[in-house]
Formats: sequence, structure tokens, C-alpha cells
Amino acid sequence: MRDGGTPIDSRLAALLDIEEIRRLRMRYAHCLDSGNFEGFDRVFTPDAVVAVLGGEMAGLPAIKADLAEAYRLYDRDGRKHYPFVHAITNHEVTLAGDEATGRCCLIDFETAPKPDPNPLLLLGIYADQYRRIDGAWRISGSQLEVVWKS
Repeated sequence: MRDGGTPIDSRLAALLDIEEIRRLRMRYAHCLDSGNFEGFDRVFTPDAVVAVLGGEMAGLPAIKADLAEAYRLYDRDGRKHYPFVHAITNHEVTLAGDEATGRCCLIDFETAPKPDPNPLLLLGIYADQYRRIDGAWRISGSQLEVVWKS
């Protein structure tokens, strides 16, 4: 035991849960940036609600369809590649049994050619809810607050 009598096994289990949740948010960014929309099955709960840039997507099928459509719309140069890179940082997670909350920063870079050489598109903060389902953590709710946009 350490830290006021908390068993080390409990603390290690919490650290493993937090790391799995942090990787979940990174998996989201990798799936989005690569166009792997089927990979979202391992990111979101079936009933997840995601709010981004003034719009809301409710349920995994809507999330996958709406993000796939955004992927197509933003590929304005026809490169068959999403013209952004989503970098996730400063992730903080609070566990509460089989649920958790978290906040992390988004640094969104634009990779498509454009007149402005500044690659920074926006800065944001994700406020997330997570739920463990069948032993695996998933995002059950997410809201992106844009704090700066080019």
C-alpha cells in the first residue's frame, strides 16, 4: 500500500484505464485523419453523441456517415486524403468506476496547399465522457470547444 492506504493494484488498474482512454482519443484522430471510418466502431459507444463546430451527431452510424462526408467535402484538391492532422495533447482523465470524464487539447493542422503558409487551422478543447463496455473503454459523448480558429 501507498498514498494513504490505496492498494498498489488499484492504482495500477487506474493507470491502465487512463492510458486506454488516452489511446482511445488518439485512435479517433488516427481513424479520422486516415479515413478509417470503420475503426470508429472501436472508438465510440453505439449511442454516442458528438458535438463539433455547431453540429451534433447522435449514434455511431450518424457519426461515421457525417465524418465520412466531411472527409469527402474537405478533400477539395481531390487527393483522396483528409487535408488535416489532428494532434491531441494535455489529456486529463477522471475515473468513476465504469465511467469517466476527460479533457484534452486539439491542435488541428491543415495539410492541403493554400495561399496562407500557416498550417494551423484551429485550437480546441474536447470535453469527453467515456464508458466501459464489455471491458473496453469507448467515447460516449464529446463536445469540441474551438478556442482559436484561423
